[in-house]
Amino acid sequence: MTAKYAIYKGLQKPLIYRGFKGKFIYWGIGSLAGGLIMGGLIGALTSMYLGGFLTIALICAGLGYTFFRQKDGLHAKSRHTGVIIHPAHLKINHATRKKNSI
Repeated sequence: MTAKYAIYKGLQKPLIYRGFKGKFIYWGIGSLAGGLIMGGLIGALTSMYLGGFLTIALICAGLGYTFFRQKDGLHAKSRHTGVIIHPAHLKINHATRKKNSI
């Protein structure tokens, strides 16, 4: 007899971790790392309290930006409503064109 196995149906769904989906997981990790590095540098150069405050502020701003960008979707693209004309950059050598036509 053949064994029947359940088919995993989540293969086409994006990875989700704590509200972040797909590529935005990496954006969130980048926001955390960037906020820690920038806050640490500012704290080392100025004062510990300013660095701690800016660390929290930069992390919150980065994660907030990531959440707002995520609302556009995983494949957010700019959509132009006007007419786009692509110029043709063709170089025609008239000397060879006349020789070939004769």
